[in-house]
Amino acid sequence: MTQAGQKPALNAGQIWNMSFGFLGIQIGFELQNGNVSRIFQTLGADVGSLAILWIAAPMTGLIVQPIIGHLSDKTWSPRFGRRRPYFLVGALLASLALFVMPNAPVLWVAAGMLWIMDASLNVTMEPFRAFVGDNLPDRQRTVGYAMQSFFIGTGAVLAGALPWMMTNWLGLSNVAPAGEIPETVRWAFYIGGAALLAAVSWTVFSTKEYSPEQLAAFEVARGIAAPATPVAALRTAPQFARGGAAWIVAGAIFAALVMIARGGSRPAFLGTIEVAQDLYVLAGLIAGFGAIQLIAGMLRSQGRNHNGFMEVVSDLFAMPRTMRQLAVVQFFSWFAMFALWIYGTPGVTEYHFGATDAASAAYQDGADWWSLMGSVRNGLAAAAALGFVVVAARIDRTRLHAINLMLGAAGFAAMLLIRDPALLWVPQIGLGIAWASIVALPYAILAGCVPAEKMGIYMGVFNIFIVVPQLLAATLLGFLVTNIFGGEPIYAMVIAAVSFVMAAAATLFVKEEFV
Repeated sequence: MTQAGQKPALNAGQIWNMSFGFLGIQIGFELQNGNVSRIFQTLGADVGSLAILWIAAPMTGLIVQPIIGHLSDKTWSPRFGRRRPYFLVGALLASLALFVMPNAPVLWVAAGMLWIMDASLNVTMEPFRAFVGDNLPDRQRTVGYAMQSFFIGTGAVLAGALPWMMTNWLGLSNVAPAGEIPETVRWAFYIGGAALLAAVSWTVFSTKEYSPEQLAAFEVARGIAAPATPVAALRTAPQFARGGAAWIVAGAIFAALVMIARGGSRPAFLGTIEVAQDLYVLAGLIAGFGAIQLIAGMLRSQGRNHNGFMEVVSDLFAMPRTMRQLAVVQFFSWFAMFALWIYGTPGVTEYHFGATDAASAAYQDGADWWSLMGSVRNGLAAAAALGFVVVAARIDRTRLHAINLMLGAAGFAAMLLIRDPALLWVPQIGLGIAWASIVALPYAILAGCVPAEKMGIYMGVFNIFIVVPQLLAATLLGFLVTNIFGGEPIYAMVIAAVSFVMAAAATLFVKEEFV
C-alpha cells in the first residue's frame, strides 16, 4: 500500500517496459565485448596490444557518463521527459556504429569505431540506471535493477549466440581471408544494430517519467528537504590545489620510472621483465586526475561554482559513505570482468583449442565457441537475476552480493582447471551469477543512498569506479600477463579470480544508509 504523497509502486508490466531497452543495449555491448578482440586480431593486432586498443571503451565511459548524468538531471520536457531523449539519441548513434564496425578496412578504423560505439552506448545506458531510481520506490528498486539484469543477460545470450548460430544453422562462413572480417561477424553486428534501436524505442514510447516537481514532492513526503551537498562539505580551493599537485607529481614520477625502465640505463634488478609503453597511459591518467583538481581549485577560488564541471567534481568528493564503500567493490569487480572481456577469446582459443593464428579455422572455431559460452553465461545471469527478486527478500543485499562474487571467483579458477572445451559451460555458472549480481545489486543499494535530484549525476559518478579499473586493466594486464605468466592469456583468469575475492571481502564492509 502506498502512503500519501509517496512514490507509488509500479506493476510488473510497467517495470518490464521501463527495462526492456536494456535488452538492446546489452546486445550492443555483448557484440562489442565478444567480437572486438577478434576483429582487432583479424586486422593484425597481436595479443600484447589488445589491452591498450581496448582503452577507448573505458575512457569513453569515464568522460561520457558523468556528463550525460548531469545533463539528464537538468533536462525536462513535458513531451519527451527527462532521460528518454538520451535513450533515443544514443541508440541511433550506437546502431549506426554497429553497422560500420565490422566493415573497418584497417586496425585504426576499427579502434576508432570502438570509441564511437562505446560513447553512444554509454549515452544510452547511463540514464537507464537513473531511470529506475527515478520511477520506483526503494522497496521495488531491487526488482527494477534485477529486471534490467534479466534483460542484460537475455540480450547478451542473443548477441553471443549470433555468430555460432549463423555458422551452424545458416551455413555462413566463419572464416575469411587474412585481414577480412568473417561474414558471420558482419551479419551479427547488422542484426544487433537493428535490435538495439527497436528495443530502446519500445521503452521510449511505452513509458512516462515524473517531473522534477513531482520528484521533489516525493522527497519532501519522505522527510528529505536538505540540500544534497551542504556548502560546508564542499572541498575548498586550497584542498583541490594540494590534491591536484600531489597527483600530478605522482604521475610524473611514475612516467619517469617507466622511461628509465625502458631506456638504455635500464636497472639490472628488472632482469627480463618487459616494461610496456602502455604504462605511460597509466601515468597520464594519474596526472590527469591531478589536473582536474587544479582546474576545480582555480574555478572555486574565482567563485565559479555553478557549472557542470564543478558539480561533477564536487559530487565526486562529497559522495555518501555507502557510495564510497561500494566504489571499492566496483573497482575489483570490474577489473575482473575487463580481464575476461580482453583475454577470454585469445585465452580459450590458445589454451583450449591450441590456436594462435587468427586466420586459422581452429581459432575461428574457438572464438565462435567462446562466444556461445558467453550466451550460456548470460542466460544463467538472466535466470539468476529473477532469482535475486526472491532471495533478496530473505538475505540482505550486501551478503548476497558477496556470495555471488565468490561463486564468480570459483568460475574464473575453473577456466584453468578445465581443459575440455565442451565443459567450459561449467565455469559459466559462477560467472553468470556474479555478472547478474554486479549489474543489479550495487545499483539497488546506491539508488537508496543518493537524493532524487542528483540521481543522474551520481549514477554517472558511480561509473567512474567501473571505468577506472577498466583503464588500469587496459594498461596493467598486458604487463602482468607478459611478465608473470609468460604471455599466456588464459592466466588473466587467475588475476580475475583474485580480484573477485577482494571485491567480495569489500562488500561485507558496505553499510546501507538510505536517504
